[in-house]
Order: sequence, then structure tokens, then C-alpha cells
Amino acid sequence: MEKVILYKNSQVFDVKIQLASSKSESNRALILNALSGFKGDLQNLSSARDTQTMIRLLQSTEPVADVIDAGTTMRFLTAYFAATNQRKSMTGTARMCERPIGILVEALKSIGAEIDYRQKEGYPPLQINGLSEQKNNEITIRGDVSSQYISALVMIAPTLPKGLTIHLTGDLGSIPYIKMTLAQMKAFGVEVEADWNKKLISVAPQDYAPTRYQVESDWSGASYWYSIVALATFEDTKVELLGLKENSLQGDSAIVEIMAQLGVKSTFTKDGVLLTKIPSQQKLAWDFTNCPDLAQTVAVTCVAKGIEATFTGIESLKIKETDRITALQNELKKFGGSMTEIVTNTEYKVSGSGFISGSSDITIATYDDHRMAMAFAPLAMLADVTIEEPHVVVKSYPSFWDDIKKVVSIEQPA
Repeated sequence: MEKVILYKNSQVFDVKIQLASSKSESNRALILNALSGFKGDLQNLSSARDTQTMIRLLQSTEPVADVIDAGTTMRFLTAYFAATNQRKSMTGTARMCERPIGILVEALKSIGAEIDYRQKEGYPPLQINGLSEQKNNEITIRGDVSSQYISALVMIAPTLPKGLTIHLTGDLGSIPYIKMTLAQMKAFGVEVEADWNKKLISVAPQDYAPTRYQVESDWSGASYWYSIVALATFEDTKVELLGLKENSLQGDSAIVEIMAQLGVKSTFTKDGVLLTKIPSQQKLAWDFTNCPDLAQTVAVTCVAKGIEATFTGIESLKIKETDRITALQNELKKFGGSMTEIVTNTEYKVSGSGFISGSSDITIATYDDHRMAMAFAPLAMLADVTIEEPHVVVKSYPSFWDDIKKVVSIEQPA
């Protein structure tokens, strides 16, 4: 089994990190540029495998589109291929074919798309046979499952002959990601009317305009560096993360507020944000509805620092690259932590007595999940840590291990 050993940090550090570009922004920009006739100028696109997969499949004329394990790519391209009247067979890894897509597919079918499930109802693989005639210009879709379904529909909406009005039901999850989509659509010349109180999004028929678009650095990737600073034992520790904006479109910029409670101060500079250590609070309560990808990082940080936490809004973690709740429960145990369900599917207690100095032989399984690998890596501030299958980081942050070498020594056994 491939693995990487991170040796405990032994000295103070003051480093600058050029973060990977935002995968979320990149993937949306690629779809919007495609809907603009591929005539825009996209700057600083992510090198993440998910984004590179999106680029490859948008350029491909092959009848089969294999998204590998890229959930965003699967959802966005399903809508894109249908709206542009293409015939494609959509597939992915075994885990990808276990991740539900029925809500999006049924919404597209109600608009007029011809899509068939090739195996299990509600799941990939899919056969898309285009959208030759728009049947409806109003649909109703749940807002509490995946914002990516909504973003996928909103992005194709202006290209539909009758436009599209989307009625959202239930609680609205990950609204910042939907707002990101709307802001990027505006950058490409499309106006969207959204009333969050009425849970209504309306898009009139209109043309996208090719544009020059600069992608911001990735706040999800930034979260691991916040954890590194939070767990560092030297008070003079400093990390400057380059390419981040204070007024970001990304929901994961919430890490600034979360980590202010866990011992990290953020000071925005002309180049990004400077992280320094401050005293932490003893308890944390956070609703991750709008930033679920931060939950793993925050859980590890809380357990390692002995901070009791209450997590809500993490229901979607069960249908990510792995069942992230089960994965967290398994791995947090290895250094005295726990993640206990308090209210079924809605509230969890995260606790631990703090990392025991001198602990050794900590080996973290990653479950084919990039965020498991990166969320647990900051434990190297406190002890030697082995991360299994470290290559999984290519999904979102390919340079992660090269970057972390700036603060710890790494060994990759042959």
C-alpha cells in the first residue's frame, strides 16, 4: 500500500504558500465558457484532477464521458450535455455510481431532456439523448440535498428557449455555492433573479457573453493550513496563503470565522491572508450547511486541541467521496477522539481530551477521499503521522504534499 510518513514539526516556521486554484470556481467557469461558445479567456484554472477531467470531457467527441470520481463534473456535465442536445453515456468509478443523481435527472427530464438510467434507478451510469424540445419552464426541486443540482440547472437555464424558474423546497443547503454560480453567471453577462425568502430562482432566456475570468485560490485548500497553524506548538508560527480574497465567492471562506475560535487570526494582505496564532476557545458550535467540506478539518482540529464541538448541517457528508461521517468516526478514535450522533442525521458531538504528546504509530486511512488525507495531515504538528494512499489529493490539491514539505519532513517509503 502506498503511504507517506509526516515527521513531527520541530521548529518554528514562517512560510508563504501559493494555494491551488478553486476547483469550484474553475468547474463553473468551464461550463459557462462552454455555453459562451468556448470563446472566453479563463485564467488560473485549477490543476485538480476534477477540473482537468472537466476540461477533457468538454473537449471530447467520444460517446462515453467517464468522470472518474468527480461528482461536480458528473452533475454539471449531465445538465450541460442535455441542454446542448448531445448524446452521451455518463459513467464513473464504482463509488461515483453509488452517489445519487436522481433529483437532477428527474428535473432535467421534466424540462424535456431524454435521459435513461443504465443500471440502478436514480444513479449513474446514465444515457443522455439530448433535449430537443422544452416541455416546462418551471420546476420544483429540493434545496437540502446538493447545491450542485441547483447550480447545474441554473447555468443551463438562460440557454433554454423559455428560460427557467426553479422553486426550491425544504431547507436550503450550501447557499454560498449557489450564489457563487450566480455571480459567475453575471460575469459572463447573464442576470438571474433570486428570492431566497420565497425560495425562488428565475432565469430569462439570454445569451452568455465570452469574457476574461480570473479564478481565485481555493479556500477549501486553505482550511488545512489554518489547521496546521492552530495545532502548531510554536507561538511565532506564521503562514501567508497567497491568492485569497477577503470578499470571496467561496462558502469555505467561513474557515476564517471558525478558526478565529480555534486559535488562528486572519490578517488580509495585498497578496492573500496571513495566519498567526491566538488563544482558542474551549467550545465550538457550528452549522456546516453552507460549508460541509470544512467539517473534516475542523473535527480533527477540535479533537487534537481538546475542544468540545457540536456539528450540525453535515448530512451531505454521507454521500461524498466516501461516507465521511463513518470515516471520521473511525479515524478520530486513533488519537482519542469521537464523533457521536446526538440527534439523528442532524447533530453530532465531537470530543477528545486533546492530542497526547508523544503518541506514535498513528496511521490514517483515507477511504479514496482527498479531504481525509489533507484533514488529518496537520496532526504532524504534534506527532509522526502516516497517511495511507496519499495520491488521493490530486482530486483537488495536487501540490499538497510538496507544499507541506515546507513545514514538516516527509518520507515516502518505496
